[in-house]
Amino acid sequence: MMDRRDFIFYGAGGTGALCAGFLGGHLLSGFLHSKEPLLRPPGALEESEFLATCIKCGQCVQVCPYYALSLLDIWHGSSLGTPYVDARERGCYLCDLYPCVLACPSGALSHETTEIKDVHMGMAYVKRIDACLAFLGEEVKAEAVSRMIHRKLHNDRERAVAERIADSVGNPCSLCADLCPHPSPLEAIAMVQLEGKKRAPQIRSGCVGCGVCQEVCPASESVIEIVPRVGYEELYGGQK
Repeated sequence: MMDRRDFIFYGAGGTGALCAGFLGGHLLSGFLHSKEPLLRPPGALEESEFLATCIKCGQCVQVCPYYALSLLDIWHGSSLGTPYVDARERGCYLCDLYPCVLACPSGALSHETTEIKDVHMGMAYVKRIDACLAFLGEEVKAEAVSRMIHRKLHNDRERAVAERIADSVGNPCSLCADLCPHPSPLEAIAMVQLEGKKRAPQIRSGCVGCGVCQEVCPASESVIEIVPRVGYEELYGGQK
């Protein structure tokens, strides 16, 4: 059962206001750094150091087997050409050996990133529990996941993800938890029972902000979003 204090897990009250601050920002002129909160690849140095160290070679983009990385365009000022993850389109699947890190020649993606404990991309939060299919007791519909199933797939890893999404059609939704790529996914996200038969995703302290939960959510509105460059304590205020 969920009490009033626990509701912070689901993006309500003060959490929503806090996240609004993190998600603020706007594009400045081409002579300045992008002020948008950007989801960087695993192992990215602190933003200022990352921008000073990244040589914009694109090697990390080239080796990503899930095509999760893109390069920023000219609208992002001197951040132009640096890699980021757009979790609305494709999250980071936390590949074994972190090929993006291994491919980085400058160390902008720290080569000390070898285990999940070294990854600190950001933190997920449930922005709209009222739009969550699990909370509403609705099943996954084919049309809701069609884009993810039928997009261009380049390799077996991508096809495996598409198959798992396709298998969810007609079943109660738990895609965000089922596809979490964390080596111990229950440390990062879990479906929890609320009042009655309602369920909802609960973000846990092991979350590293990879963005897969945001990518695979089939709801018509964005239920889960990622706040880049923050940790669990900072976002959730020490809640367990």
